[in-house]
Amino acid sequence: MRDDLIVAFEVQARACDGLGSPFTARLMRLLPELVADESGLGRLMAGWPGDPGPSGASLPLRLAGGLHHLVLTGQADDLAACYPPQEAPGIAAALARVLRAEEGFLTGWMANTPQTNEVGRSAVLLAGAAAVAHWSGLPLQVSELGASAGLNLNFACYRLDVAGVSLGDPDAALVLEPDWRGVPPVPGGVAVAEARGVDLNPLDPGADGLRLMSYVWPDQAARLARLRQALDVAAVAPLQVDRGEAADWLESRLAAPPEGRCHLVCHTIAHQYFPAASQNRIAAAMAEAGSRATPAAPLAWLAMEADATPGSAAVTLRLWPGDRQVALGRAGFHGQWLEWRGL
Repeated sequence: MRDDLIVAFEVQARACDGLGSPFTARLMRLLPELVADESGLGRLMAGWPGDPGPSGASLPLRLAGGLHHLVLTGQADDLAACYPPQEAPGIAAALARVLRAEEGFLTGWMANTPQTNEVGRSAVLLAGAAAVAHWSGLPLQVSELGASAGLNLNFACYRLDVAGVSLGDPDAALVLEPDWRGVPPVPGGVAVAEARGVDLNPLDPGADGLRLMSYVWPDQAARLARLRQALDVAAVAPLQVDRGEAADWLESRLAAPPEGRCHLVCHTIAHQYFPAASQNRIAAAMAEAGSRATPAAPLAWLAMEADATPGSAAVTLRLWPGDRQVALGRAGFHGQWLEWRGL
C-alpha cells in the first residue's frame, strides 16, 4: 500500500480514538496490512488520484462503510461476530476472508462518497432555533444547506432535555441529552412553519437508511440508535430535500422574504465542504437578503462548523435586521456535548 494511504488510515484511526471509537480505530490500523496490493481493491486504492485521507476522498471511511454494510445486511456473519457488541476474537482473519470473498462488492462500494446525517446535531439546531424564535417572536421557515437525507430538518419533532429545560416535541420518541455546559437554552416553543433542505446528492430515508447506518462507526451505539429513531420519525414525517447546488438554491429561497415568519438558514458541518465560490455566494446572498429584512420578515443564519480550534465546532448566529453576530457556543462534532453561551 502506498505511503499516503497508510498515513490516511492512521490519521483516521487517531480521529476515531479521539471520538471514543477504539474498535473503529483498530479497524483502521488493521486494514492497510490486509488489503492485498495485487487485489482489485488494492489496485483501485493505489491508483486513486489526489488526497486519500479524511480531508480528501476519505478512502478509509469508504472501505469501513462497505464492511459495515456487509455486517448490517447479514452478508458477513463471521465478521459480524467480531463487530460490536459481540467483538469475538479473530477479527484480522475474518477481515481477510471478507476482503477476498466480497472484493467485487467492496470495489463497487468505494465509488460512493461517505455520507452521514448526524442527528445528534439537532441538539444544536433545537437550542439555536429556540433562541431565534424567542428573538423574533415568529414561527420559523427553515432552509438547511447540505441536508443529506434531511433528518435534521425534523429537529422540531425531537426533544432536547438539558439543564432543566425541555425543547421540541414533548412526546418525542427521539430524546437528545448531550452533555450540557454553560447557560441553559431559551425555554419555550419552537414553531416550524416550513422546513426544506438542499444537497448535491440527497438521500431518501426510506431507500437509503442502511447506507446512512453503514457510515456510522459500529462502536458508536448511541449514534446508531438515534439514527434508527430518526429514520422511524421520517417515515411518518416526510422530508423535503431538493437536489441542487447550495448557493443557487439559497439565492432562490431568499428572493421572496416570508412575511410573518423568520427565515432560519442553517447548516452543520457542511459549509466547509462547499467550494470557495459557493461559500462566497452564500455569504453575499445572506448579506443582501439581510439588508432587506424587517421585523415582520427577519432573517437568521445558524451555523455549526469547524474552525481554528481543533476537536470541536463553533456555533454561530447572525440576525437581521441589524446584522447582529453572536458566538452561541461550541459543540462536539456529533453533538455529544455543547458549551452554550446563548444570546
